[in-house]
Amino acid sequence: MAVVSARAAQKLRRHNPWCYRAELRRSPETSERGAAVTVVDPQGNLIGQALYSQGSQLALRLLTRKGPREEAIDEGFFRRRLEAAIDRRRTLASREALRLVHGESDLLPGLFVDRYGHALVMQCLSEGMDARKELLARLLAELTGAPDILGRDDGAGRDFEGLPREVRVLSGRPEKAHFREGENRFAVDLREDFKTGSFLDQADNHLRAGELGRGEALDAFSYHGGFALSLAVKCERVIAVEQEKRAAARAKENAAENGRANVEVMNANAFDVLKGLDREGRLFDVVVLDPPAFAKRKEGLDAALRAYHELNLRALRILRPEGLLVSCSCSGKLTRDAFERMFREAADDAKRPVQILERRGAGIDHPVLSSLPETDYLKAFFVRPLG
Repeated sequence: MAVVSARAAQKLRRHNPWCYRAELRRSPETSERGAAVTVVDPQGNLIGQALYSQGSQLALRLLTRKGPREEAIDEGFFRRRLEAAIDRRRTLASREALRLVHGESDLLPGLFVDRYGHALVMQCLSEGMDARKELLARLLAELTGAPDILGRDDGAGRDFEGLPREVRVLSGRPEKAHFREGENRFAVDLREDFKTGSFLDQADNHLRAGELGRGEALDAFSYHGGFALSLAVKCERVIAVEQEKRAAARAKENAAENGRANVEVMNANAFDVLKGLDREGRLFDVVVLDPPAFAKRKEGLDAALRAYHELNLRALRILRPEGLLVSCSCSGKLTRDAFERMFREAADDAKRPVQILERRGAGIDHPVLSSLPETDYLKAFFVRPLG
């Protein structure tokens, strides 16, 4: 049994599922990895059951508000939760790639599952889910019929939990996959490419940018060309900038595979390219900024804001009037308000009035849990400079 502080109890009862070690009044007496434990407030009143982590500062992740007599945390429990997560995405069944399980937002804290055609890629970012990896893989295979399942547990999020980084085949032979996004087809290496292979949270934003695109476009931090190839459907010319060599090579392959001869891929640093284009006085009708997370911890927020400001200032300087800027941030510790405030300051410094056309986020297969602000991590502002 875990006893939490009064403040933590109040937070948990308001459906925020996280309790940090500093908020524990008494740790559960268990040596079981990722054990499901009963959680009570200082007066002994039941809060629910949570997954307990031995090594993480995020000690408890609430699973249910019911006690062990009402709801056992067993195979049936996880089957029901997985079934519910998959069922929520029935209307997206035509998509060849999508997120099937989105962690806390699907009441499966620390578990993320992406589907690429016949293959599933799992990430276990909590000790409780990691301890049940084989069980979860078996249940997913039964529920989806997917023959190939890969555990991509090699990200930095595992460090925070005190878990080793690893890539492990859980079923079949998951290696390469292909999927269609709008009018374009993409190839991914499930073992080697970033995250689970692609950035599926941006899929809807890729397509929306393509709908609004025209003229000449610049896609900075292009990765495999998601924004660039979508823009290429309507734009006359697209320059895609990607610093990582393997990703740039894949973007070139994807452009060629889709017959997008109007896409030029540059293997270069986006900051340097933007500065150079600004010095040259080059102008574009569309600029996309989709950088990696600059702030994964609160301690890095100030430096991250300076980097975002620099990017957006440069982008606004090279945009034609009435053009389109798509400015993104996937830094979970950077709030929407702080991101918009930064953008307004960049626009002021660029001496340009702008319209904010849309404030977007991740696609609907990556839902936000309203009681956990960290799940609202992706910001995508669609902006028009007026002068």
